[in-house]
Amino acid sequence: MAQYQGHKNWNHWNVSLWIANDEGLYNLAREAVRRNKTKDKAARYMLDALPEKTPDGAPYSISSVRAALREM
Repeated sequence: MAQYQGHKNWNHWNVSLWIANDEGLYNLAREAVRRNKTKDKAARYMLDALPEKTPDGAPYSISSVRAALREM
């Protein structure tokens, strides 16, 4: 499978960049991981608070957010 900057695809990479580099999103991600027992539940928690897309147009999805939370 082709990778994009070490991520599954451009969408996962873009969502990961926004979550890791925006202070508000980063704090939301930390809270989501702290409040939930699994990364899947944490990603669903975040999706309720996120807009549909990043400012670059990448859609926030359960798989892209969960992939961004992998390192947390």
